[in-house]
Amino acid sequence: MPLEAKLIRHRGESRIGLFFEKNASLIACVKKVEGSKWSQSLKVWHIPDTTANRARFKVIVNELSPEGYIQLEQFQRYLRSKRYSESTVKTYRDALKSFLSYYRDKPVYEVTNDDVIIYNNEFILKNKLSVSYQNQIVNALKLYFSTQCGFKININQIHRPKREKVLPNVLSKEEVKNILEAHSNIKHKTMLSLIYSCGLRCGELLALKPVHIDSNRNIVLIKNSKGKKDRIVPLSPKILEMLRAYYRLYKPTIYLFEGQTAGRPYDDRSLQQVLKQALKKVGNAKPVTLHWLRHSYATHLLENGTDLRYIQELLGHNSSKTTEIYTHVSTKSIQQIKSPFDDL
Repeated sequence: MPLEAKLIRHRGESRIGLFFEKNASLIACVKKVEGSKWSQSLKVWHIPDTTANRARFKVIVNELSPEGYIQLEQFQRYLRSKRYSESTVKTYRDALKSFLSYYRDKPVYEVTNDDVIIYNNEFILKNKLSVSYQNQIVNALKLYFSTQCGFKININQIHRPKREKVLPNVLSKEEVKNILEAHSNIKHKTMLSLIYSCGLRCGELLALKPVHIDSNRNIVLIKNSKGKKDRIVPLSPKILEMLRAYYRLYKPTIYLFEGQTAGRPYDDRSLQQVLKQALKKVGNAKPVTLHWLRHSYATHLLENGTDLRYIQELLGHNSSKTTEIYTHVSTKSIQQIKSPFDDL
């Protein structure tokens, strides 16, 4: 069961209850939230009911007007009819729900561009929510208002926040090697190694099936990845041998990497725990995520002289601009620059 956040009453006070199956890492994260407490009577962790916490944990709360519910359901049906992925449907639906909840006392057809600006300032900025969250809101609102009729919104005047110039986090080859060799469990080692060796997203790894590994052509077929695109990536001979050893031992039925229930894909949170355990074993204190391995794969390819156009194809990027960011973290050229300090 994934984490669900709902409003509860505890000792006469409104709190946000966090409902999830017992999980040590989740409990540790919850404990870090200021004001978090465990209720022995309700058997649930709960945190202060604040606007920031509601947004952060996407609290399930009935705050929409009857009209808002109708608009939200219509928008969700539209997204599904256009074949948006379920993750995108949920993201856009939650974003629109947040906005419509903020203006629940105002008829939707009366909402204007000024209301969007007020929402950005009084809700997003005031609660120090991220630029990416604000972008999700903008994406949802633009699509929503562009597909509805009779509103006072000018789509072109809904502005996006200034993009943050954040560089991707990259590990050195030595750091990657230590992490990949940390586990003696061949399943854990193979999963992490395949993410790095093929530059996979977490979801792409967990969606792999044995038939997607083409050992004759030494390629991996990534089906229906982000943007509903298929792509192929080269398969390292070393990884192929690792996969064969893993397959002989585990004999997966449907998915290449399955959890405790046969035929069900491995859980993404469990995979994150596999990485955390590896980091702990090697004493790496960096806040490494699975996506760091993908960033490192791209950067190391670039440093090895691989053309950016090929890297773009391997990563499945729509725009070359997305791939070009790796030129800013590659150290190959920078290391050749001599500091004037050396001449003093």
